Amino acid sequence: MASPLRIAVLECDTPVPNADVKYGGYRGVFATLLKESATALGQPEKLNPESGLDITGWDVVDKQEYPDLEDVDALLLTGSKHDSFDDQPWILKLVEYTKKAIKHNRVRVLGICFGHQIIGRALNANVGRSNDGWEIAVCDMDLTEQGKKIFGKDKLRIQQMHQDIVHEYPPNVVPLGFSPKCAVQGMYSPGHFITVQGHPEFREDIITEIITIRAERGVWSPEEAQDALIRGKTEHDGVYIFVVFLKFLLGELE
Repeated sequence: MASPLRIAVLECDTPVPNADVKYGGYRGVFATLLKESATALGQPEKLNPESGLDITGWDVVDKQEYPDLEDVDALLLTGSKHDSFDDQPWILKLVEYTKKAIKHNRVRVLGICFGHQIIGRALNANVGRSNDGWEIAVCDMDLTEQGKKIFGKDKLRIQQMHQDIVHEYPPNVVPLGFSPKCAVQGMYSPGHFITVQGHPEFREDIITEIITIRAERGVWSPEEAQDALIRGKTEHDGVYIFVVFLKFLLGELE
């Protein structure tokens, strides 16, 4: 039997209140998705959904705790309401840790939204606000030729919730996809990392809660919020994307 895949979830934020209680932080949100994706992968001899995942959570914001890289097989950098381009001490520490992880000859890194941007920043790419505003709810992500080969589709449908972006691809990184509001939707470096700007982990209940809370704060107009609530309920490729991510962690993409 294969040894469990040791995945450290670097929790860069806390989910919205109801989701936090329901899932138990972002570790729980991603543990749910990883288990579903391991089931969909259909390779129990390599990755058993029940016993093949050893998922730990690390508070990198308040406690600034990190695993020893020798004790994990993979890192997962979560999304966050914080700005990836900020110079808060915990963000600077995260960027430096990410640089070390990317250079590691064994550990593989997954980046989601804020985590995708942190990886871009660790590679000296420009990260910041988009000039095109928010990208929210289920949207199309067009794939590059390499992205089509990796994902086996021409495009992906993925939950989005961001107004910050990686402005350009770092050198020697494989571009995976793009959208009208974001030219850098995913990055890939064989044996090192794979990222998406969107949120494969967002389920209907989570995205609905986020949109509702932010709409009440006036982040979007009532019309924009209503449109997002409708699109947030449509089918998306979250599990499919993470099946590919698991193949990457298992060394099946090279």
